Amino acid sequence: MSKYLLLHTAHLTSIHLRASVSSFFSPKTAPSSVVSISTSRSLYDSLDLHRSFSIKAFDTKNDNARAAEAEIDGENGDLKGIVSDYNDDKYPSGEFQFRDYRAWQSFVVKCKMLFAFPWERVRKGSVLTMKLRGQITDQLKSRFSSGLSLPQICENLVKAAYDPRISGVYLHIEPLNCGWGKIEEIRRHILDFKKSGKFIVGYAPACGEKEYYIGCACEELYAPPSAYFALFGLAVQASFLGGVLENIGIEPQVQRIGKYKSAGDQLTRKNISEENREMLTTLLDNIYIHWLDKVSVARGKKQEDLQNFIDEGVYQVERLKEEGLITDIKYDDEVRAMLKERLKLPKDKSLPMVDYRKYSGVRRWTLGLTGYKDQIAVIRASGSISRVRGPFSTRGTGIIAEDIIEKIQTVRESKKYKAVIIRIDSPGGDALASDLMWREIRLLADSKPVVASMADVAASGGYYMAMGTGIIVAENLTLTGSIGVVTGKFNLGKLYEKIGFNKEIISRGRYAELTAAEQRPFRPDEAELFAKSAQNAYKQFRDKAAFSRSMHVDKMEEVAQGRVWTGNDAASRGLIDAIGGLSRAVAIAKQKANIPQDQEVTLVELVKPSPSLPEILTGIGNSLVGADRILKQLLDELAVSDGIQARMDGIMFQKLEGADYSSPILTMLKDYLGSF
Repeated sequence: MSKYLLLHTAHLTSIHLRASVSSFFSPKTAPSSVVSISTSRSLYDSLDLHRSFSIKAFDTKNDNARAAEAEIDGENGDLKGIVSDYNDDKYPSGEFQFRDYRAWQSFVVKCKMLFAFPWERVRKGSVLTMKLRGQITDQLKSRFSSGLSLPQICENLVKAAYDPRISGVYLHIEPLNCGWGKIEEIRRHILDFKKSGKFIVGYAPACGEKEYYIGCACEELYAPPSAYFALFGLAVQASFLGGVLENIGIEPQVQRIGKYKSAGDQLTRKNISEENREMLTTLLDNIYIHWLDKVSVARGKKQEDLQNFIDEGVYQVERLKEEGLITDIKYDDEVRAMLKERLKLPKDKSLPMVDYRKYSGVRRWTLGLTGYKDQIAVIRASGSISRVRGPFSTRGTGIIAEDIIEKIQTVRESKKYKAVIIRIDSPGGDALASDLMWREIRLLADSKPVVASMADVAASGGYYMAMGTGIIVAENLTLTGSIGVVTGKFNLGKLYEKIGFNKEIISRGRYAELTAAEQRPFRPDEAELFAKSAQNAYKQFRDKAAFSRSMHVDKMEEVAQGRVWTGNDAASRGLIDAIGGLSRAVAIAKQKANIPQDQEVTLVELVKPSPSLPEILTGIGNSLVGADRILKQLLDELAVSDGIQARMDGIMFQKLEGADYSSPILTMLKDYLGSF
């Protein structure tokens, strides 16, 4: 899957080509420089072929490389054995342990509540309500920002567990647009909240596999009689542009290195390759089996029985109740009335509720959850990777290497942080930017413990960052790896003939027209140089991965080749160290910093949200009808990011992501017309 993408093209060509083919791409990443193939953001952002050409050679010898053994399947070259000395038990689990407040602690908390700000006040006996719907970002959000933030969802559940004013939680679960890593983190915090002894009730009017995975973790799950339940299984689709580009006169010239380099396939092929089919099938099987396992345990069923039920194609809510997959069939008002009875409230009294956004403003200090001596820094890196901020990019979108490096250097020079967690949710991007961050992370790891925590995806450039840390933690279904390279450029000669466009180049130097001459194919000597540059880029990535993971280069080659792994498979192959979420990363950081596991620490978020003016206006007046979001999206797509790319490719897991993406222009028109 995706890899380094190497491309030069003329400056004018990128603009004209963007306008010509933008209608073929989904909104997350419109064509840039040459072209990009987009996909659901949380799985794989995009495949971009950009202008740029060189990186310095890297060569290293590691005398302490692990002599890991693996059995190779002679038929398909897949790994069948364990390639590392992976042992999940050698790291602390980070499992949440609820501690009841003693009388004195409870008294202190009540006193602090007296001095809380007015907007932090919550009625005693309140129910925390959260509507889980749409996109969930791994970044913190300001009070003016719309949408959901994973760290704030998780923090709200932790605060609610200890807050004496909160009686329980009522979750509205609707279609979600995020990856399985975030789903796993939310589910874990629901299970942790239940340890407090308070109730947590779910309500699902529209539910697929992801939504049900969260809902079945609640004590009770309700649905209205007309609920849309689509528990039909999971599907994956791959899109190919080979025929489209051929019809409009564009010839992709792609150099593939490695059997799993499927990014180039999307440009050159009209169907899926056997290698790509093998990889996607493995990913899909891992996710589906994991889902069946966790859901069957939660509902007290056998996996075979649950799978047979799914294969029946059941859509009637009544059948779900009969099979024990939901607690009962109730409308929202009936669930609220039930909660009132549970709290023994008079019928003429309304159910006291506090919503997600207001409760996010309640400080941990109010609940006695701060003031711990030892501090661990958290640096969040989410989105596509760029070296510098582009002229049209907005703050808070993507990973800007120079900003992350500044944070890393600040932490390295500070003595107050005992350890650092790099939280990564990225499909990759600019390879130079990834390498610069890798270097700074390595320097940071020389001075204090550094742990990488992966969310939905940390692949290509995202994995590049993670491998600079001492320990890597990922969820079972985090998509990671993708160590590989694809290079290419477009020959637009036939397209130019069709539209009557001509381009003449005067050059000096044998390879001066290597990437400037997009109106013709490579000459043989140019193609040879281009192929060598791709080999060099791949060797750097692979060798640095081997060096960082203390693995022999030959063993790294077996798990590289552009292949994407789920976290569980990556762990058994030495690409990551432990399975878990942020809490486990914190536990491991404490272990490496010699902080006792039963001693609480303060997590310091270094990447703070900074709302834009449109966000502030939206938050105050709620009158922009989502136009600011669409505008930022379009500006991001128009921003040009120079440099070799280390991205995952544009395969879309349509059903896995639970979202149907269309053109940003159509989305804007839909939002505009919907406002009347």
